[in-house]
Amino acid sequence: MRLMAITRREARGRACRIGWGGEVADLQSEQSGRWAPPRRQRPYQANRPAAPTLATAEQWRGTNQYGKRLCAVRHDRAEVIPERLAVVTGGNKGVGLEVCRQLALQGVAVILTARDEKRGKDAAESLRCESELTNIIFHQLDVRDDNSVTSLAWYIESRYGKLDILVNNAGVSGIVADEEGLKALNIDAETWTSGRAANLLKEVFQNTYDEALNCLNTNYYGCKRVTEALLPLLKLSTSGARIVNASSLASELKRMPNEKLRNDLCDINIWDEDRIEAVLNTFLEDLKNGRLEEAGWPMMLPTYSVSKMVINLYTRIMARRYPEMRINCVRPGFVKTDICWNLGLLTPEQGARGPVMLALLPDDGPTGCYFDQTEMVKIW
Repeated sequence: MRLMAITRREARGRACRIGWGGEVADLQSEQSGRWAPPRRQRPYQANRPAAPTLATAEQWRGTNQYGKRLCAVRHDRAEVIPERLAVVTGGNKGVGLEVCRQLALQGVAVILTARDEKRGKDAAESLRCESELTNIIFHQLDVRDDNSVTSLAWYIESRYGKLDILVNNAGVSGIVADEEGLKALNIDAETWTSGRAANLLKEVFQNTYDEALNCLNTNYYGCKRVTEALLPLLKLSTSGARIVNASSLASELKRMPNEKLRNDLCDINIWDEDRIEAVLNTFLEDLKNGRLEEAGWPMMLPTYSVSKMVINLYTRIMARRYPEMRINCVRPGFVKTDICWNLGLLTPEQGARGPVMLALLPDDGPTGCYFDQTEMVKIW
């Protein structure tokens, strides 16, 4: 059994709500190496429920966001450790939801995560009811929040002790859109995907600094935050760890007007996370000063495009650092989801095929590569 950090107040409340005589131990004693015997918060009840099953495990999530006085609640291991366990971020809708469905249909136990707890639970329940999939559970996750990410890592470590598949799907567009104005423009798919719509979109898109911060914190830093938190568990995979990062057509380097940066992005040997952060800081400074076009940044969804370019870089960096894993990035295609204002041509089912294929790669499969749906493409 492992320990998960939550507040004393939440531990007491959870013991009351669920009906357990929750065992609570002093965290400071555990950290100092002197284990204090657990004490009962409530008298033992005869109708004490069985340990949580996979379908109800979300009840046991805890966080450490309520204060400095922490305690640790014991969590039993799952009765049956799944052969393959996957985490999908942004799994409550669109491509992420369909990735959860398709992985579960392949026999993978899936932890569907979402920022909004109600929407995430509803999505997991819909898959369990509509598709009769019992191997899907929900766990809340805001990829922008260190505490939320840590809570997920604690939960997986305590319940399962390992992770096999991570699909970093969560993402936002990085702009404020006039959706009615966008519909009125009636831009065809070919113009949209070619990037030629940039001038038209100036009328209906606002590239605000706050939205840019949120986009980078979600699309790049969120992916990095989750990956680094779950890496120790991925290293314990007995079936071979797989990491799949959602990319985009907007990440292709031909869309980067800045020739020097475009050439630099091709050379993986000069990049690490510190240099990526420096480039992103330069981008934000140019955005704040109204210099994006002058500095040679992409003008079609600029923040989103840059976030996906550095996701490709991060994928390659991690693939070189962990050659025993299969780590790839994938463009799901122009899918009809809310991140592209439902203008896409593909269904979420079609968009999920690439991520699912990469999540289930054989041990000798490619790593450090970019895929356009299910086809490997050289873009650097």
